[in-house]
Amino acid sequence: MTQTPVSASTGLEINASRQFVPWLYEQNLSLAFTTYQAGKVFFIGLQPDKRLSVFERTFDRCMGLYSQGSSLYMSSLYQLWRLENTLEPGQVHNGYDALYLPQLGYITGDLDIHDIALANSPESNNPQKLIFVNTLFSCLATVSETHSFVPVWQPPFISKLAAEDRCHLNGLAMRSGKPKYVTAVSQSDVAEGWRDKRTNGGCVIDVESSEIVLAGLSMPHSPRWYRDKLWLLNSGTGEFGYVDLDRGVFEPVAFCPGYQRGLTFHGDFAVVGISQPRHNKTFSGLPLDEKLLALQAEPHCGLLVIDLRSGDVVHSLRLEGVVQELYDVVALAGVRRPMAIGFKSDEIRRLITVGTDS
Repeated sequence: MTQTPVSASTGLEINASRQFVPWLYEQNLSLAFTTYQAGKVFFIGLQPDKRLSVFERTFDRCMGLYSQGSSLYMSSLYQLWRLENTLEPGQVHNGYDALYLPQLGYITGDLDIHDIALANSPESNNPQKLIFVNTLFSCLATVSETHSFVPVWQPPFISKLAAEDRCHLNGLAMRSGKPKYVTAVSQSDVAEGWRDKRTNGGCVIDVESSEIVLAGLSMPHSPRWYRDKLWLLNSGTGEFGYVDLDRGVFEPVAFCPGYQRGLTFHGDFAVVGISQPRHNKTFSGLPLDEKLLALQAEPHCGLLVIDLRSGDVVHSLRLEGVVQELYDVVALAGVRRPMAIGFKSDEIRRLITVGTDS
């Protein structure tokens, strides 16, 4: 496979499969993904000459991503951020057609926030509210003007809100503007009890009914509702697929050579994030190890583009070097070349935008 290398002085090399760049161009699409292990958010797009564009910014332990309109939401070590694209359609800044600037941040404390999303709100003065998976407290929560968080839902088997990561609640799927499904690694109700149930204790829970709609998964992540199906990553087995809700079974669509986290969709394609499994008790001994061995495949870190019509992995982006684990990925439709402003340079001090009186 022909590669297009993009090297960085930080000891990172990014290689795109031969048709990955043409695919981005044809889809009029760019991607953003987080790596909490390296504390970076990456923006993948195209340069004016149609070569790959890679832009990164530093945010401590950045994880969950959610994109809506011109806004990009991201969780970090102890904060939730809203970054706003300050460029109007047709505007360009230093060759970039999207410039994401941190505009609003909430101090949440270190809650180990995983997936985040915007939900419809019944409050007339607040049409949408930020919902996030509060993994440390085993619940769904929202932000507060006066507190670290406000709990909004917890699994039926969690008897108490405690900073104990009891079931490793991690994934959130929205449907019709409401939280609908979540994933958890176990149904444990004791501190870090999920670590003993990694192989087959995973489940999907219906938020509205609090019913377990699917059990027996292996470390599931990233549930997403798309085209009338509930998709997810059965990370412990390396399988991407969907849930047959009528039969209560998981239907694998594609095998991914790595530990999966992060899932987004665009048209007929899914984009899946994969990581190199850590060599510790949390990630060892999973069915994924046996599958990789049987297929004589080595796990790697990067993004896979899967054609939903065939289940084939048609394009990929591989990361080698200092970045070994990803968490989330989002598609930025209609954006060719995105960038962002962070806090490690003086740019954020000098970049001033002026709004109009509505």
